[in-house]
Amino acid sequence: MMESALTARDRVGVQDFVLLENYTSEAAFIENLRKRFKENLIYTYISSVLVSVNPYKDLEIYTKNHMERYRGVNFYEVSPHIYAVSDNSYRSMRTERKDQCILISGESGAGKTEASKKVLQYYAFTCPASDQVQTVKDRLLQSNPVLEAFGNAKTLRNDNSSRFGKYMDIQFDFKGAPVGGHIINYLLEKSRVVHQNHGERNFHIFYQLIEGGEEDLLRQLGLERNPQQYQYLVKGNCPKVSSINDRSDWKQVRKALTVIGFNEDEVEELLNIISSVLHLGNMQYGGDDGGNAYITSDT
Repeated sequence: MMESALTARDRVGVQDFVLLENYTSEAAFIENLRKRFKENLIYTYISSVLVSVNPYKDLEIYTKNHMERYRGVNFYEVSPHIYAVSDNSYRSMRTERKDQCILISGESGAGKTEASKKVLQYYAFTCPASDQVQTVKDRLLQSNPVLEAFGNAKTLRNDNSSRFGKYMDIQFDFKGAPVGGHIINYLLEKSRVVHQNHGERNFHIFYQLIEGGEEDLLRQLGLERNPQQYQYLVKGNCPKVSSINDRSDWKQVRKALTVIGFNEDEVEELLNIISSVLHLGNMQYGGDDGGNAYITSDT
């Protein structure tokens, strides 16, 4: 069954390392990955484990047509793909009536964040839908821009590096439709708020607000449209990144906050907290002989 729906291009190298002739050789393992990567085949199996190599470019392999190709198909009938893993996990949940788990791991820049988004997009497209279910799907998808804004940052290795761990739980009803979910975040790199290494940035949300916030909003928050004015945004000497459009991302985050259920008062409180962090970063403190701290007059 594995070869039935495969093209000649799909058959470059070995698509499952279990079938590799010299399966104990690390050199053969890497060479197989290299062969497939040169043909833009970034996915390879090790049995039911999916190995992915980040191409750092758009390969046009995540379209609706691709989702349909993997929908309800035997795991090995088509070429390796994150959609195959997603579909196999979903069908196992339906048939076995047991919870399923997809574990995504890898070093910084390997593509973990993007892989998790592809899984959610696949379920949003293929699962049964109704008006209520569509609301749940929208919230699941729109949670990502918010999580990335507050938890991701540019590092030396990755312009959109997640600085936290994430456990996402999606609940389905007996028809297989998503009806809810929750996200647990842990190990957030809080120290990044006050210090960044050279060539790195603070969390995206600060730059998004400065670059994308409306003039009236910035005036209300007492902010200037210049990240160089804020100590917490310049320590890495990298306030702007060519691969990141903070203004466009800001619009996406504002829309996402509404979709996932934040009302205007809650958004206002959130923005007040973000701006207060920037203002606190510009404060200078002194100390007296009694060991008390005070704000210096030239703040």
